[in-house]
Parts: sequence; structure tokens; C-alpha cells
Amino acid sequence: MGSALLTAAFALCAAASWGSGDFNGGLCSRRIGSFYTVLISYAIGLFAIVIAAIVRLEPIPPLADLIWGAVAGLVVMAGLLFLFRGFATGQMGIVAPVSAVLGTTIPVIFTAFTKGLPRELQLVGFALALFSIWLLSRPNKVGVRPAGLGLALLAGIGFGAFFTALSQVSKSAVFWPLIVARLAACVLMIAFALFTRKPLLPPNPPWRLLALAGILDVAGNIFFLLAVQSGRLDVAAVLGSLYPAVTAILAGLIAKERMARLQVIGVVMAVMAIGLITI
Repeated sequence: MGSALLTAAFALCAAASWGSGDFNGGLCSRRIGSFYTVLISYAIGLFAIVIAAIVRLEPIPPLADLIWGAVAGLVVMAGLLFLFRGFATGQMGIVAPVSAVLGTTIPVIFTAFTKGLPRELQLVGFALALFSIWLLSRPNKVGVRPAGLGLALLAGIGFGAFFTALSQVSKSAVFWPLIVARLAACVLMIAFALFTRKPLLPPNPPWRLLALAGILDVAGNIFFLLAVQSGRLDVAAVLGSLYPAVTAILAGLIAKERMARLQVIGVVMAVMAIGLITI
């Protein structure tokens, strides 16, 4: 298999893993809430990624990389809490692409300030992203906005901050900053639970769905790493950013969610915007 085809295959696997993991996380949030969903799936994912780091024999990076990893872990934890809360109160097929568009846009804006303005295609992507958010936010009924839209925007800010913080990590470090990221998030959530006397485990948690959500998230990270290592970063970024479409498709097929025609167009345009922004 050629390197270009192999890169595309790995990147699409990353998109499928991330999108499926978000869908499973959304189902869990509707049963046990976003806090427990993030805490338990993160703990499971932390165990999985530690194993991956040991198997890869990756050396522990400098302290600066670990600090940036911790910062990234805390902001993405907030993003996931908002995302899963949005899934629990709204439609996954709307919340996922809105958060992804904003999460992709923020790092590009940061890069524009640090390395210059984006290219013409990326500017087109910004305009398309804004229009897709407007379409997705159109009311299903007169005077009624889709539930979870504000939470989707907050989730996107968290994801954008995560990508920006993680970009400060040196290229030689892969797994250990992600381990520190998850560890920092887990420690903070456990401390919050203990301080508020909140039980660390909910009654009757859906262990299989939680394990699947945690493992799929880690698998997405590994597949994306393989995609970058086997070929071009731009190809991997564009195809890997298609994960909201996977969440929306699964929400329609399994959760039987239905969207208005304009919102379906908005999902398609959001995915196109992500591709243009990340090229």
C-alpha cells in the first residue's frame, strides 16, 4: 500500500474512532451525566495510553512538555464536559460539528497572530464555518433554538485551546504529554468530587460504553499519530477532522435523531469548513 493511501486509511480510522467515541460518550452522558462520563472514560483511556507509551518505549520528555500537556488536559477536560452535557441536552448531530468547527478555527487564528495570516482557502473556510453555525442554530420551530448550541460553542473553545496548548509540545514527545494531560484532568475531577462530597462512581454506570468511549478516544490519537508518521500532515489533518460526521451519522442511525433540512446542510458545510481550515 502506497504512503498516501496508508496515510488516508489511518486518518479515516482516527476520524471513525474519535466520532464513535464521542457518540458513546454522549450516550453515557444521558445516563450518568457528563462529569462521570469524562472521569471514568478518561481513567480507562489513561490506563490504555500508559500501556502504549511503555510498548513504544518513549523516553520521558522535558518538564516544559509535561507542563503544556497538563494545561492541554485541563482545557480539553472542560471542553468534553461541555460537549457531553450538550449531547445529553441537545442533538449530537448539531453539537458535534459546531464544537469541531470552533475547535479547528481557534488554532488557525492563533497561528495567524504568531506566523502570519492564513491562506485564501482557509479564509473561505472561516466564512463557511460561520455560515454553517448559523444554519445549525436555526430553530426547529418558530422561536425555538436547538438545545445544546451554547454548550457546543463552549466545548469548541476548550478543544481549540487544547490543540493550541498541545502545539507547544516538542515534536519528539507524543504519549507522555497526553498521559500527563489525562492524569491532570483525572486528579482535578477526583479532587472536585472529594471536596463536594460527590461519589466517585455513579450508581450502575454503563461500563461497556464507558470503556469503549475511553479506548476509542485513545485509538483515535494513535491512528492520527500513525497517519502523520506515514505521510503528509495536511492529508491526515483534513481526513482526521471528519469525526463530527461520524458522530452525526451514528446519532441518526442508532439514536434516531432527526434534523431539519437546513441543519443537515449545515452539518455538511461544517465538515467542508474543517477541511478548508486545516489544509
